[in-house]
Formats: sequence, C-alpha cells, structure tokens
Amino acid sequence: MLKQIHKRTSRPFYGGGMGLSLIILILTFCSPKETRKTADPGAQETHNTLSASEKADGWILLFDGKSLAGWRGLGREGVPEGHWTIEDGAVKKIPSAEVPLQDDGQPLQGGDLLSVGTYTDFEFSFEWKISPGGNSGIKYNISEEMSTANPPKYAALGFEYQVLDDDRHADALVSVTHQAGALYDLMAAEGTALKPVGEYNTARIIFRGHHGAHWLNGRKILEFDLDSEDMQARLQKSKYRNFAGFADKRKGHIVLQDHTDAVWFRNLKLRKLKEEGTS
Repeated sequence: MLKQIHKRTSRPFYGGGMGLSLIILILTFCSPKETRKTADPGAQETHNTLSASEKADGWILLFDGKSLAGWRGLGREGVPEGHWTIEDGAVKKIPSAEVPLQDDGQPLQGGDLLSVGTYTDFEFSFEWKISPGGNSGIKYNISEEMSTANPPKYAALGFEYQVLDDDRHADALVSVTHQAGALYDLMAAEGTALKPVGEYNTARIIFRGHHGAHWLNGRKILEFDLDSEDMQARLQKSKYRNFAGFADKRKGHIVLQDHTDAVWFRNLKLRKLKEEGTS
C-alpha cells in the first residue's frame, strides 16, 4: 500500500510536503479503532448507576432510570396517575396544566411521590432541574401518618430542600428561606451558585443524628442542629410551629414534591450513616 501511495505522491501536483501529509492522514484512518482516543461527541452520559467504589461505600440507587419501582404516592398505594413519569432517565413531574382530565372534566388529582423505604441517618445525593418559573422540593424526615393527618392530604409535612427558579418565581421574593437550596421556611442557603434553568444542579442532603446540611453544586450552603436554641427559635417563627412533633428525628421517607410545576430528578442515591457516637 505504501508503494502505491509513493507513486501517487511523486507526481508534481502534490509536492513533497503534501505527499508526506497524505501518507500520515491515510495511516491515521487505517489504524485500528482501539488506538484512537478521540471521544465520541455524541456519546451519552451514564446516569442512575453506581460505580464500584460507590457500591463499596454502601450507596444504593433509589431510582433506576427506567421505572418508578420503590416509589408511590404519599397516602396512596400507587403513583398518582397522569402526574409523574420518566423522561430521558429522570423522574418528571408533569405540569398540572398538562395532566389528563377525568370523564367529568376535572383533572386527575396529584400528590407528592414517596420513597417506599424509610431512613434515619443518611447521605442523599441527587440532581435536579426546574422549569422556567418552577417550584418544587425534596422533603425528608417524613412521617406519612403525620402528613396525611394534616391537609392537604397528599402533601408531605417535613423538612424541605427547596427547588426553585429564583429569578422567575415569586416565592424567591417572599423570603430568603424560600429560595433554592434553603431549608424551606426555616433557614436560608448561603453562597448558592445555581446552574441556568433547564440545566441540572447537583445536590446533597446529610442528616445524621440531630445535625443536617444541604449542599449545592459541590458547596455546602447551610447546616443546622435540631436541638439548638437557634433551630428552636426558627421553628417557632415558621409555618410549622403548630405541628406537634414536626422536627422530631424519625425513620422517615424521602419525598419528591408535587408543586404543580414541571421538575426533573435523577441520580437519586442514598447511603445509610451511623449516628455520631455509635459504633
């Protein structure tokens, strides 16, 4: 093959330098594929999976990217019909304006999505993106019994990691404790750096003993202690002050909030932690 190339490139039309370049180009494309290191620009990222190191560290997947196995509607046996779906490997809340109507013309009733499992001390990692002007949240330390005993029936009552379009949703102007990453109505997030709406943010919640912390895009944005005077004062000023036992530490559910707006969650991963001071 090289002999044929030499004959072609010896013609004056190509010139010496051009001939050498052509040889290099042909040899490059004739090389075995496994020796080429160029990444495929169209390759898809892998989501909703665990690496070997994550498995070794005790992480579990709460969402497999394909089904809502392990989840159900709060106060229900199944998933609220027409309100939750899977889209591009993410759990999606269908905006209420797009929910199918029943035979009587009324929309199907929605509600929060509840993890079947319950957890006491844990680290929870997830990614979220919100629709323009959207509002949602991740709730934890949830008692289903307490939640269904207080209206609205299908909405979780517990700590909430706020998910919000801070630039377009009016709730961001109500209080800094209502902005993205906040412990809703209790504590503001500090130093947040949100991705543009429509892009995924990475987040973590650590809840161990009476200590909690929120993370956003690799940065810790708040932390609290349930038994501190500061938290007790915050609770008394909040919308939760009249709910007995609201802030009690419990073996609780993780909840994806139905706040009528479109929101997407993926890479829902959790590992159980031992309470500090235990062996």
